Amino acid sequence: MAVRVLVVDDSGFFRRRIVEILNADPSIEVVGTASNGQDAIDLAARLNPDVITMDIEMPVMDGITAVKRIMAQRPVPILMFSSLTTEGARATLEALEAGAVDFLPKKFEDIARDQEQAKEELRRRVRTVGRRRIPGLASGNPPGAVPAAGPGIRPSVPMRPSPQPAVQAPSPAVARPSRPVTDRAPLRLRDFKVVLIGTSTGGPLALQKVLCELPASFPLPLLLIQHMPATFTPAFAQRLDQLCRIQVKEAVDGDVLAPGLALLAPGGKQMVVDSARSGQHRIRITESAPEQHYRPSVDVTFNSAAAAFRGDALAIIMTGMGADGREGARLLKSRGSKIWAQDEESCVVYGMPAAVVDAGLADRVLPLSQIGKLLAEGS
Repeated sequence: MAVRVLVVDDSGFFRRRIVEILNADPSIEVVGTASNGQDAIDLAARLNPDVITMDIEMPVMDGITAVKRIMAQRPVPILMFSSLTTEGARATLEALEAGAVDFLPKKFEDIARDQEQAKEELRRRVRTVGRRRIPGLASGNPPGAVPAAGPGIRPSVPMRPSPQPAVQAPSPAVARPSRPVTDRAPLRLRDFKVVLIGTSTGGPLALQKVLCELPASFPLPLLLIQHMPATFTPAFAQRLDQLCRIQVKEAVDGDVLAPGLALLAPGGKQMVVDSARSGQHRIRITESAPEQHYRPSVDVTFNSAAAAFRGDALAIIMTGMGADGREGARLLKSRGSKIWAQDEESCVVYGMPAAVVDAGLADRVLPLSQIGKLLAEGS
């Protein structure tokens, strides 16, 4: 059965372009178009699409407001189109908090240098998010919700919770058997020197959920690798820093790893850990090689951490498309490190964690709601 799509954009030219690209794939069917957020709400209720592509700035009603109302009335995977600017980054992050699952640049040359490759990337995203209902964050809280203020919690920006999307169990045709997970020992963070977290699609809210669980006194440094454009990572790091009790910042060359400090890999670059000098590990930010598809790449950071920390790392792979992180996890595990993977039910896209689990590398497979909790308890 084809993935049914509703295309929403105030530009008639852009709507026609997206319709043409999507309808070129026989597994995708565009069932309707809308030029503003209000029409999108009405058509979503009437057409019952599997996926909605949504612009942010539109007349009558903007895309962010439309996302909130659609997710309140009938949750459906929503893919945002965004401008790669600082303001576009802030608006897109707000749309993700409202319930959208992913985003793509409006300029196709920002997706890939080759136009056909960019078109296929759009179709791939639509197929992936449209083939299953998007779960909630398995937290008991709606997306965007943060823990109540308590001792040591730093001031946070106001958040607008969105209703939690309904969870639909995967069909038998796509369900994966769970591999045995034997590591049930209590987590002792004193056994590690660093926590590494790799994410992609669905990652911004998943990271927010995990990091907001951690106390200000968290005893380890964290390295975060989220597939995200260069213009988005500064705004994302700033938002996480405002919400969390730990400190979060976009990594820069020469940063020293420190307890309770989370360093986010900058978009478009690679984040590498240098071996300790004078007892300190530092970050090196490098340009991406042409053959490196992901910028930043989970594998690149994990590989460097395997050399720098050997068996003293805890690596966590969470929601995302593809298999980035699998080979880095393999190297870390061969050195004695522990690997956690997010479970299928709580992932927006069960790609990266599935690659780790299917390779037999995961020591634990956990719902998102348990990852931050176990890290906090281990401290």
